[in-house]
Amino acid sequence: MQELFLKQLLAEHKNAMDCPSPEKITSFYEALLSFIFPDYGNEKISDGEQLQEKYDSLQNEWRAILNQRCKRMQHPEEAKASDLFQALEKIKQQLEKDVDAMYEGDPAAKSRVEVIKTYLGFKAIAAHRIAHHIYQNGFHLIARFISEYAHGKTGIDIHPGAKIGSYFCIDHGTGIVVGETTVIGDYVKIYQGVTLGATSVKKEDATTKRHPTIGNHVVIYANATILGGNTAIGDNCIIGGNSWITKSVAANTKLYYDSKNKHLQENSIK
Repeated sequence: MQELFLKQLLAEHKNAMDCPSPEKITSFYEALLSFIFPDYGNEKISDGEQLQEKYDSLQNEWRAILNQRCKRMQHPEEAKASDLFQALEKIKQQLEKDVDAMYEGDPAAKSRVEVIKTYLGFKAIAAHRIAHHIYQNGFHLIARFISEYAHGKTGIDIHPGAKIGSYFCIDHGTGIVVGETTVIGDYVKIYQGVTLGATSVKKEDATTKRHPTIGNHVVIYANATILGGNTAIGDNCIIGGNSWITKSVAANTKLYYDSKNKHLQENSIK
């Protein structure tokens, strides 16, 4: 029996996917984020030559990761391999807007440097902006390594497939869940414990829109739960804490849980 078991294990080892380790990928991610946000990391670059050397080194590291990718799980076009570095300027611009949103949206924030160095929300959205680009180019497993690394560090779980607009503000953040097919507009602010999830976890629904759509200028307070692919929250809505929502909410609506009467109260915002 033991001999048969070992034989089966040997076959599995031979067929195991040739993937770079999670540690290698997350180390690259941390170095890349520190490169585009010097205030995030500890490495300081003093001249253009040093900057170019670091840029080239990161590119080489990324190519090495892709050359070792899990070939049985993903087959993206080779032309997309260098696309991450071509998109770095855009990713940085997106993140600068997120930093502005968190700084302006939190009275406790004393500086943008504080947001970059200490805020869980910045750490989570930075990982997402980079992982989402990688995910869109077909490197799904590598993107998941980065998103799950951020999840472990921050307690914020954002699937790399989720689409998030500009000026995204996460306040406090712990316990937030954003599902794969979620779409979030611009100037959205969410608090701790918010779930943007699915009403079904059936495997046959994997290719469908399972998670909600959030409009522009929406605030979602702590522990609100919004579920379903057909659920849309309109522009300029305020969703109160502890709300449970499975149907769409019209634009310019304030929705909150009325604890006295035990139901959701809906008011128009003028």
